[in-house]
Amino acid sequence: MVSDSLPTYSDVTAAAHRLKGLVRNTPVLRHDALDALAGARIFVKAECLQETGSFKIRGATNRLLQIQEDRRAAGVVAFSSGNHAQGVARAARLLGMPALIVMPSDAPAVKVEGVEADGGEVRFYDRDTESREEIAEQIAAERGAVLVPSFEDPHIISGQGTAGLEFAAQMEDAGQRLDHLITPAGGGGLASGIALALEGAVPDARVWVAEPAGHDDWTRSLASGHIEQNAPGTRSICDAILTRAPGEMTFAIGQRLFAGGLVISDAQAKEAMRAAFRYLRVVAEPGGAAALAAALACLPEEMKGKSVGVVVSGGNVDAAEYARILTGA
Repeated sequence: MVSDSLPTYSDVTAAAHRLKGLVRNTPVLRHDALDALAGARIFVKAECLQETGSFKIRGATNRLLQIQEDRRAAGVVAFSSGNHAQGVARAARLLGMPALIVMPSDAPAVKVEGVEADGGEVRFYDRDTESREEIAEQIAAERGAVLVPSFEDPHIISGQGTAGLEFAAQMEDAGQRLDHLITPAGGGGLASGIALALEGAVPDARVWVAEPAGHDDWTRSLASGHIEQNAPGTRSICDAILTRAPGEMTFAIGQRLFAGGLVISDAQAKEAMRAAFRYLRVVAEPGGAAALAAALACLPEEMKGKSVGVVVSGGNVDAAEYARILTGA
């Protein structure tokens, strides 16, 4: 049963101990202008400043550290639109393991280049006609490699959750306490891991997921009480969080711990990217800016005037696209 293998708060704290010195403690940033735009006190956890440009290095490293020594020579295989790919490639390089990543043919060039820079091998696939899971499973079986999922794995979830544990500690050190937290969500590894972290560290804080219109599977799943899928071929600028559906593990956690979903438009994601640059001087990719977009454009009334944590989960965006978005072109 899925419930038998779900991670807990203690797994997140164990992951934090395991990752000490291997990932960055990313800063919490704020600006009065963001507070005014949102109508709440906004605290931004800048995971876009993490190693490899996103939170994904946390879960990838936590997972790879637990592969037995005698299995490491065969390496790892992963599938990802980019950020998990880079996290796995970097963790594999640090541990001296080969890595092959199955990536969509339309993945941003900056993410493909990041994988290759860390020595990762890339195998492209077509989002509409091929299954990345099937391709990765076949290659892993042929090589005897370990398959590293992007979110449906207890070690990945608990590793991602260390961002939430760190966030809570930073807020406490600053004499603050989170009332709500919004995080981008694709498969839900980051969101469910953070929810587990806050369940232990700040149990009265409410966790919300942000996702793009047309890919609002979490919002629909939480409303219906069962996993809902996105229609094939649905597109958004938020490439980092475009998944078919929540995972079984992540949904089991989210159904218990998430307050709800917030749906944003591509235009709102772009505006949040501009706000992150203007007020915080950080680069946010479209999917990474989803939670900030929700805070600035569609914050629920119950969050107004409260302390709201916002995770900017990644900053891996092609330079030319980023320039176009900043200038409104």
